[in-house]
Amino acid sequence: MRRTRRTKKLLWRWRSNPLRRRDDIVEAWIVLAVWTLVLVGGIVAGLVTASAADNVFARQRAEREPVRAVLLVGVPKSVSGFGSGSERTPGTVGWTAPDGSTRTGRTLVDTGSKAGSKVVVWLDQQGRLTTEPPSAGAAAVEAGVLGTAAGCALAGLVLGAGTVTRWRLEQRPLDLWGREWNTVGPRWGHKTG
Repeated sequence: MRRTRRTKKLLWRWRSNPLRRRDDIVEAWIVLAVWTLVLVGGIVAGLVTASAADNVFARQRAEREPVRAVLLVGVPKSVSGFGSGSERTPGTVGWTAPDGSTRTGRTLVDTGSKAGSKVVVWLDQQGRLTTEPPSAGAAAVEAGVLGTAAGCALAGLVLGAGTVTRWRLEQRPLDLWGREWNTVGPRWGHKTG
């Protein structure tokens, strides 16, 4: 009995009722559409974004290759006093390209490295220095975070639009009642004499 009463309360806009207004039906459809878009759209947006991000990271791992290089100028230790000693700072490195030519460039190296130290740099397909691609595990985590953020962003936008639409739908009768009161109210203020 209690469950039936609760169900009736939840679905009151859908039942035939002499007090039900057209706006109640519209509001019920808006609520249904908003929650459907939040659930289905949020999941789809999250999955599409995560898949696209994972494809980008996989392409980066396939296109970039590690190359051994030599640090040309020593990098001093960090003076900040913070960190665990694994800080990185820009340094000048030299390496041999696949065509046999010697190249130099700047990339991030560990602080405190001495000139002549061996470092690993990452090159893109054109032979330019680039950053290390994320590992498969790190890429999966980042793709998951990006997918979750995309799903939440879409859900927030849809909920916001639904809230504004419902608020505007509720304002219409209030505006109508306000106009009617402005015409009827002054008549009630006169004293009969």
